[in-house]
Parts: sequence; C-alpha cells; structure tokens
Amino acid sequence: MIVKWLRENQIAAGLLTVIRVYLGYSWLTAGYHKVADGFDASGFLQGAVAKASGDHPAVQGWWASFLEAVAIPNAGLFSFLVAWGELLVGVGLILGCLTTAAAFFGIVMNFAFLFSGTVSTNAQMVLLTIFILVAGYNAGKIGIDRFVMPGIRKPYKRKGIQS
Repeated sequence: MIVKWLRENQIAAGLLTVIRVYLGYSWLTAGYHKVADGFDASGFLQGAVAKASGDHPAVQGWWASFLEAVAIPNAGLFSFLVAWGELLVGVGLILGCLTTAAAFFGIVMNFAFLFSGTVSTNAQMVLLTIFILVAGYNAGKIGIDRFVMPGIRKPYKRKGIQS
C-alpha cells in the first residue's frame, strides 16, 4: 500500500521532490568542496583500517582487508571517484535527472562510509534514499526525468521487456 502510494501518488511526488533536493544539496555541497579544494582520501582510508582493531571494532575485518588491498593502494582513484561521485549524485538528485541511478550510487557511497566507521549523516541519508529508490520514476517526475525517462523506457517496451 505504501509502495503503491510512493510510486503513483502526486502528493508523494511532491514530498519526494523535497527529500530529493535536500539529499542532492547535501551531496552537491560535499562534492563541490572536495573537487574545488582538492581531496585526498588516504587519511580517511587509513583511519578506517585503524578502527578495525580492538575489543569492539567499528570496522569489520573484511572491509578493512578490502581497504588495505584495494582502496589504499589506489587512494588517488578513490579520491577522484568520491569527489566527483558526490558532486554528480547531487546534480542528478537536484535536477531529478536519472534520479534512481543517482540515488543508487549515493546509497552505495553512504554504505561505504558507514562500513568505514563513519556515522555522521550517512544513516539518515540512507533512510531517505530508500524512499527515493522505492518510489522509482515518481521520485523524479517533478524534474528532468519527466522528459528523459520516456525516451529511455520506449526501447524496452518495444522489445517486450517490462520496466
């Protein structure tokens, strides 16, 4: 019942737009400062690995192993991906363009930050993003998706694939 309301109701579309723009602004400002001022994730990554030890570690061992083996050796790439990812997720959510994709990549980053032991606003952003993801197209209906999504959906409808 709630899922149907989120996916089809016009009032829900309006509320989702407010949530979407709020989340987008949060991502945009965080990403803008990282892109404009320069961002190096290596300190954050090393700090996350340090949180994986002790009696009650904030970071799980498997995640710390991933950070040590993949992220830290490629800190430059991860710094670039985080900075530009935050900026682009923010733009997508604010404009309502490819909203579901932007929300998905935003929630992936939120979970990466949570796995790294940083709570901050990430848990709140995950919760709000779930509403955007569940709502699907309705979350971007008051935005550029109103014009973009019909063109994306048509090729699938012609081939008999349900979206």
